[in-house]
Amino acid sequence: MKKAVFLLWIAAVFLMLSGCRVIRIEEAERTPLDYTVVDGGQIPREAAVLIEEKKAAEFQMVYQSGEDMYLIKGYGRQMSGGYSIQVTELSMSSTAVFFETKLIGPSRSSQSGEPSYPYIAVKTKYREEPVQFQ
Repeated sequence: MKKAVFLLWIAAVFLMLSGCRVIRIEEAERTPLDYTVVDGGQIPREAAVLIEEKKAAEFQMVYQSGEDMYLIKGYGRQMSGGYSIQVTELSMSSTAVFFETKLIGPSRSSQSGEPSYPYIAVKTKYREEPVQFQ
């Protein structure tokens, strides 16, 4: 009886795992991608609504509009204004697109008492490969 229950349990686990999909991202040679940093007015309306909903916490998202792909990285609520964000890498390999940014804090003179919600949005050509935010 215990053997039958064990075999049923193993079969159930196997069936659940067979529906999972593993995406293998290999460290291969990367090719830089062309991109444009866009401001809030150039972001599609639907993406702007999502940014507004998510801005209080760190977030990352990919938004497709026609043949364009928007990669958006938000850093959540910061205690003051004056932050900037630098794109350190936007490249692709044969298996993925890699997007890396860096939050740069404000200088003492550019700090304000108001909280801010810094994010960056870049537009590039749409790609089918998964995006790896770093």
